[in-house]
Amino acid sequence: MTLTFRQLPDRYVVCRLAPDAPIPTWIPTGCLVSITRTQDELSIVCPEPDPLPDAKREADWMALKLEGPFPFTLTGVLSSFLVPLAENKIPIVAVSTFDTDYVLVKLDNLEAAVDALKKAGHQQIG
Repeated sequence: MTLTFRQLPDRYVVCRLAPDAPIPTWIPTGCLVSITRTQDELSIVCPEPDPLPDAKREADWMALKLEGPFPFTLTGVLSSFLVPLAENKIPIVAVSTFDTDYVLVKLDNLEAAVDALKKAGHQQIG
């Protein structure tokens, strides 16, 4: 499966807060904001705020957006994108929405990730 993707412009942070924490006011708007609450944590993916939040966090992520939408009946979309990254030992964070998927890679791995994806036949736009 050949996919089309684009790099989003912001740097992102992935944060973990207590499961009962209120949604913070420091979350900036941007191309991608994901807030997920489970019984174990409140997880936030968003553009890096300035200053970085006082929370358990991993900063310096770049986001790649798969150009959807993809029907729910289509299988293998995310795996076809992730396999080349895994084969090149590039760690990721994946975020899925109703229409598409986003894959975050560390800034230090961005060039290698894009190269691996292109070699696998995926097309970068934008």
